[in-house]
Amino acid sequence: MSAERTVFAGRPIVIKIGGVALERQREAPGLWRAILALHEKHAGGVLLVHGGGKAVDRILEKLGMATERKEGLRVTPPEQMDVIAGVLAGSTNKSLVGAINREAARVARAGARAVGLCLGDGGAMQSRVVTGLAFDPGRVGEVSGGDGRLLRELLRQKFLPVVACVGIDGEGELLNINGDDAAAGVARVLGASALVLLTDVEGVKDADGCIVSEMDGAGVEAMIARGEATGGMIAKLRAAHRVAQECGLAVTIMSGTTTDPLERWALGERVGTTVVA
Repeated sequence: MSAERTVFAGRPIVIKIGGVALERQREAPGLWRAILALHEKHAGGVLLVHGGGKAVDRILEKLGMATERKEGLRVTPPEQMDVIAGVLAGSTNKSLVGAINREAARVARAGARAVGLCLGDGGAMQSRVVTGLAFDPGRVGEVSGGDGRLLRELLRQKFLPVVACVGIDGEGELLNINGDDAAAGVARVLGASALVLLTDVEGVKDADGCIVSEMDGAGVEAMIARGEATGGMIAKLRAAHRVAQECGLAVTIMSGTTTDPLERWALGERVGTTVVA
């Protein structure tokens, strides 16, 4: 499935933002302009999902709380959940909404208004605690379903939803959900036309430093087994393949540090790494 085909489809494009673009929001006006332009051009609109791991790390350090990651996931003790939710769904989410709306006003795209929320708002996404791991992740969750009505209505009204990766379980308790997993879950529930994971690298690189233009599930697991994919890239690749497999959806991993890759992708060019079923 090429980007050229998805641009004119009626289903939304889900974009996950992390890394430098999220950390330096005021320094990335070009990226927001590219996303706003795609949101207006694409019939189904664009929905953004974001994490904020570095901001969480800074706050936890100030509070004297330890940070631990295993298999690319943040171990989330219950006593840290309120802090993490405050950073992700609070300061990070609202500053991102502000940056996008400020740029929308500058380029006279008043119709593309960003709205900030978390996965559990309006029951759009249902979440549950992750199970089956070789370790106890604490309050780490996953998207388990949902009707997506709130997000669909916002998109229908031309709003640009900006979704923090904080879930709410069946008991009304907060869950920390990996940003890539959250984006994959949103794409699955909404039946997205495409999923784009913006990161700090041009794509997934092999042992020789060359970008792998396309890979399937076997390629993903082989790269992990060889140690070529480590840390957060493991979770990113597995989330990408899971949604590709379940939805027949091509998932693209590309750089979000400049506007060029996203703009080229929107024109139908192959950029970064595409994960397929």
